[in-house]
Amino acid sequence: MITVKSKYTGDLSTEAIHVKSNNHIVTDAPTDNNGKGQAFSPTDLVAAALGSCMMTVMAIAGEKKGLDMSGMNLEATKIMTANPRRISEIKVDFFWESCSLSTEDREWIKHIGLTCPVALSLGENLKQDINFHF
Repeated sequence: MITVKSKYTGDLSTEAIHVKSNNHIVTDAPTDNNGKGQAFSPTDLVAAALGSCMMTVMAIAGEKKGLDMSGMNLEATKIMTANPRRISEIKVDFFWESCSLSTEDREWIKHIGLTCPVALSLGENLKQDINFHF
């Protein structure tokens, strides 16, 4: 089954539709590459996908173990390089002020995040700088 349908909508923008849910994502080229920066760029979505995937698998695992995962949040930063133009690094900082997990559970949940499907799918040339602040 098709997962996503996308179309070019002009003016350096695209629209992607998640087939199962009919949710839409609009992208725009970034301002440093001829775009207006009015939406996520495709490379922004890679950074968002890494952080979201990590948090999702951490929440799945934690909740199965009966852990309260509420309050966890993150900030992701994408770093581009030229020649060839590509994402060279994604920094993800996790924050969780109300984290009540034991030291053992914290290390376990971090490992779950670091081995999420997106993290394992990204190439070796893309540095993943992941920091946990909890």
